[in-house]
This record gives sequence, C-alpha cells and structure tokens, in this order.
Amino acid sequence: MTPPTIRRASPDDAPTTAALIATAFHPLDVAAWLVPDPQRRTGTLTAHFDILIDHALTHGRIDLIEDDDTRQLAAAAVWIPHLTGPPPPPPAYDQRLATACGPATPRFQQLDQLFTHHHPHRYPHHHLALLATRPDRQRHQLGTALLRHHHNHLDTHGIAAYLEASSPESRQLYKRHQYRCPGPKVHLPDGPPLWPMWREPQAHVCQTNGETKGAVQH
Repeated sequence: MTPPTIRRASPDDAPTTAALIATAFHPLDVAAWLVPDPQRRTGTLTAHFDILIDHALTHGRIDLIEDDDTRQLAAAAVWIPHLTGPPPPPPAYDQRLATACGPATPRFQQLDQLFTHHHPHRYPHHHLALLATRPDRQRHQLGTALLRHHHNHLDTHGIAAYLEASSPESRQLYKRHQYRCPGPKVHLPDGPPLWPMWREPQAHVCQTNGETKGAVQH
C-alpha cells in the first residue's frame, strides 16, 4: 500500500481542520461530558478547536492527510513543542473560550485545569494535542501514518512526546507506538477517564553500506 501524502497545514486549512476534529471527536465520552446536548456538540467543539488550531499554526505544527481523489481532508495531527517550557496561551483565551463554548465553558475550563495539572512541563517534549481521522476513513491507518511521520522527526532529534488519550481504543493505538502511562489514569469530575502518556525517543535506524545502525540522540 502506498503511504498517504502528508503536508503541513496553512491558515487556509484552519476551518476545515477544526470541523474535521470536531466531527471525529463527537462520539467520544469526553466530548459528551463537555457538551451533553448532541445537537450542540459538534458546533461547540468546532468553535473551541478553532482557537486551538489558530494557536497551533503560530506555536506548533499541524500535519494533514487528504483523500487522493477529492482532496477532502481526511486526518489531522496537532503538535505543540514544549522544549523550553510551555508556550504562551492563546491571546484573549478566556474571552474567546466563553464566546465559543457558551454554557459549556465551565466544563472546558475544568478540562484545561486537569490537563495543566498533569502536564510534564519540566521535561522537553512535543505535545500531541489532537489526532483525528474523518469517521469514514477511520481504521485505514491514517492516524498511524501521521504518528510515524512526526515520530521520525522526534526520534532523529532525540525528543520525547506526550499526549492525553481520551478512550481505551486510542490508548491501545498509542501503546503500539511506544507510548506508556507514567501514572494512573485521571478523571474529570463525574466524567470519563483520560490517560496521560509519554513516549521516549526511540532508536533511529538507518542503512549505511548495507549495515543497519541504530542510535538515539539526546
């Protein structure tokens, strides 16, 4: 199978990227906890992800996969480097969050607080903030392709990775890519569990004159 083409997002991709992630996240337990009304959920999530996507375009990296035939967005990965400490928050974040999320704002704030409390800020890493695949393209290895693409960069440069898995299924996916849970799962108030996960840089294997050599740069 030919691997999918991965490209870096531009500001023009922001609206479709936020919409894709919101659609993919809609069935998750954490999304239902954030926005219990299913009729409002996708719109609220999209508005929230608009803020995060805008922030990542400036302070991080967004990788995209499109369908070969239609060029429709199929999958996205949002990475935020934390190499010398946490990045600055999105500008006017509190006001923008209230506008985007309305009555659901307190729950999004609780999620932010939980993430901040458990984030390993002291250790240099890249944070996988979001990974999503369009529902009709799930189980086609697109998430795996996006992970491998960025992990290759991280492993080459000896950089760790961190994420919060939001479902048992995603936790298993990340375990297959060398992520481990450094501690117990965490819970939102009266809500579903989340799994903070950490990945050490792996041996970067290359071929030299027919010999396989592996090295990890720190």
